[in-house]
Amino acid sequence: MSSQEIVALEQEIAERIARLNALRKASSREPVPNYAFRTLSGEVSLLDLFGDREQLLAIHNMGQGCRYCTLWADGFNGLLPHLESIFSVVLLSKDPPETQRRFANVRGWRFRLASHGGSSYLQEQNFLDCGDLYAGAVLYERESGQVFRKNACVFGPGDLYCAFWSLAGLAGLGEKDWTPQYSYWLRPEKLDDGGANLLG
Repeated sequence: MSSQEIVALEQEIAERIARLNALRKASSREPVPNYAFRTLSGEVSLLDLFGDREQLLAIHNMGQGCRYCTLWADGFNGLLPHLESIFSVVLLSKDPPETQRRFANVRGWRFRLASHGGSSYLQEQNFLDCGDLYAGAVLYERESGQVFRKNACVFGPGDLYCAFWSLAGLAGLGEKDWTPQYSYWLRPEKLDDGGANLLG
């Protein structure tokens, strides 16, 4: 493929994304229950998670056991101030609040966190009708004390929501060529500090 073909395809993708966003803006919304979640501060409702905003971005994360979800959240963490200039943001997972906080601290995440604990929320707000559960995001809106689901997306290797894949694509790499890890540090064979009390 020539560089001109690549540029033409990139332009086509950009046009399709613009069309997708226009469809999302015009999409209808559906009412959803005021679900309950657990946090380190106690139980909160879906309405509570809006704070003083009228829109809420709920990032669905599969929890600390998913390397891919961790990759996505690492990327969103850098964008958090920009995202929070538009709407409230919360990262939801099945992990207990204490586990969420420990893992977020290790990753340096600044998200507000809440746990659905695998409740009916996860089943009812899932993205695909195939029986499997996926990571993704939902954009909720509230009006007169009612929550509405406006739009949703699924996360997966090679998608539009993780900048890593587009940049790795410049080297011709895709999801079959690379798998995210929790850490890329390799322990040296010889430790200059003597190696005492080494964990892991």
